Amino acid sequence: MTTRELTCVVCPAGCRMTVTLDDGGTVLEVEGNTCARGKNYAVSEITHPVRTLTSTVPMKTAAGKKMLPVRTDKPIPKEKLFEAMEILHGVKAQAPVKTGEVLIADFIEPGTNLIACRDEI
Repeated sequence: MTTRELTCVVCPAGCRMTVTLDDGGTVLEVEGNTCARGKNYAVSEITHPVRTLTSTVPMKTAAGKKMLPVRTDKPIPKEKLFEAMEILHGVKAQAPVKTGEVLIADFIEPGTNLIACRDEI
């Protein structure tokens, strides 16, 4: 058996948790969480960590060139973040763009989209 220490980021309490794993990597126990959300976070973070990707892409507007903030509308597997950033290097947005507009559908994962985070005209 092994243990891993982590800090919960689900709420401002920031509980310090200890996760006990068997030799195969299965979570046996989570200690230190003060709510069920913390336990769910710990299990997810140990077994399949995910992150919401936030970045910027260049765009051409009537006023010139700008950077458009973008993000994924769902978390993606942590191990795919570098692959996602490589794809972003080739992305250029074109004005007009609305907040929440899908720039790339099925980005990295089916059902996960890359969306704009700001209106640009």
